[in-house]
Amino acid sequence: MTLYDLSPLNLAVVLAAVFLAGLIDSIAGGGALLSIPAYLFIGLPPHLALGTNKLSSMIGTVFASARFAYHRKVHWPTAAASIALSFAGSFAGARLVLLVPGAVIRGLLMVLIPLVTALVLLRKPGAPDGTIPGPPTPGILAIAGFIGLLIGAYDGFFGPGTGTFLIIAYTALLRFDLTTASGNAKLINLASNVGALATFLSHRTVFVELGLMAAVCGIAGNWIGAGLAVKKGSRAIKPVFLLVLAILFGKVVMDFVSAF
Repeated sequence: MTLYDLSPLNLAVVLAAVFLAGLIDSIAGGGALLSIPAYLFIGLPPHLALGTNKLSSMIGTVFASARFAYHRKVHWPTAAASIALSFAGSFAGARLVLLVPGAVIRGLLMVLIPLVTALVLLRKPGAPDGTIPGPPTPGILAIAGFIGLLIGAYDGFFGPGTGTFLIIAYTALLRFDLTTASGNAKLINLASNVGALATFLSHRTVFVELGLMAAVCGIAGNWIGAGLAVKKGSRAIKPVFLLVLAILFGKVVMDFVSAF
């Protein structure tokens, strides 16, 4: 398949979806919930859609991560600890998915996502925007590593909403403000995307031309979204965050129903 095989309408659908996905993903995670269906909509086979999405989303994530880092909204020690163990978690999750039926994890998520949403709405707020986490203790680094291991395993096992769950973990377990949690989540997501993209490229399941074209729109979406998150903090992040949880729950329910 080449770009010439795509109609202008199909190309426009993908570019618009990747822009919106980048915008949402840079703020609250979950952008793949928009971009992957768009790639499937235009007729890409599932593996090609996943690989192409990894290319476009990874490039966009680089720019979002850079903007968070430039504005000092990344806590490097905890991000490094999470990244170090997320690779091991992702590998273990990918192995585990071969043993556990997908319907089981979807059923669990139908319970967990509404529970997480309720906790986000009802729990006491974390640190206020602009709070700079202090020097990490060994205990904090251990928790950050556990976050990377656990959510990395989820990413390898199932995937959707990984960035969203990283933000939840950083705010709930480490009491980070939403903006810094989003910055850390971007870096961890970027690391996992690089590993996944290498796998897709080695199996030639990436529509490189389309992925690069879509990446331009993804860069724009990620740059704008990261700017909103940095400037407006939790006022911009929380509404989008809850919207992503709602979309993720809807997708899980539809997948669960369709499995039967």
